[in-house]
Amino acid sequence: MAIKIYKRNTAGRRNMSIVKPDGVSDKKPEKSLLAPIKNRAGRTSAGKISVRHRGGGHKRMYRIIDFKQDKFGIPGTIAALERDPNRSAIIALVHYADGEKRYILASAGMKKGQVVQSGPDAPIEQGNRLQLLRIPTGTIISNIEMKIGKGGQIVRSAGSSATLMALENGYAQIKMPSGEIRLINEKCYATIGAMSNFEHSAERIGKAGRSRWKRRRPHVRGSAMNPVDHPHGGGEGRQPIGLKYPKTPWGKPTLGTKTRRKHRFSDRFILKRRQERKRR
Repeated sequence: MAIKIYKRNTAGRRNMSIVKPDGVSDKKPEKSLLAPIKNRAGRTSAGKISVRHRGGGHKRMYRIIDFKQDKFGIPGTIAALERDPNRSAIIALVHYADGEKRYILASAGMKKGQVVQSGPDAPIEQGNRLQLLRIPTGTIISNIEMKIGKGGQIVRSAGSSATLMALENGYAQIKMPSGEIRLINEKCYATIGAMSNFEHSAERIGKAGRSRWKRRRPHVRGSAMNPVDHPHGGGEGRQPIGLKYPKTPWGKPTLGTKTRRKHRFSDRFILKRRQERKRR
């Protein structure tokens, strides 16, 4: 895996870089595994904006990913590693022995021609998918189920990984990337190994236009606004926010404020809370 840094021959190229993962194919994606995706620009089904600063961007097709990997006992060969415009991790096109083709999330170190398996009897090897109760403690895992049979839901972004800490009373203790230790049913499935494309975070966008390609619209700082538009606005020149704590444009606390609802049903599955972010 390499990071290509562009020459500073224009202002837009200054500090721009791209990640070029090893073994990723430039061929067209498998047509039978594509689906149209509508750009809803951060809006709900009612058309109201729920996530700001989204919209525009390049057209793209959705790659149908097999998060369950429920072809138990049928080995599959990785035919190609591909980029997915809808996620940060690399995806792998798998040709199974029965002739079916599926996309799966690629784990670190996965290569073309590698054989992968899933199921209770799969060997304990990098890229294979097993139940948590059959994985040795201390193993690095990813793409973890939270409900039996639902498919991988957490630890799916580029370079992320969790650690299987212990197995006890029908539950597995999983240490998340955030530092949180959570209980998950030991019959849930997980993939052995960390997620691929760990250098994704080192990529530099370089110019505003590249953010627009990714459907990100401009974000204006509250301190650059007038007081009528934002609680942080106003003042002569560059001023601090002048408040006890940062606020949203609607006056609610933000930046570090806990938003998790109290007394959630899943609180009993959390043994240790995530590491608190240190404030400067």
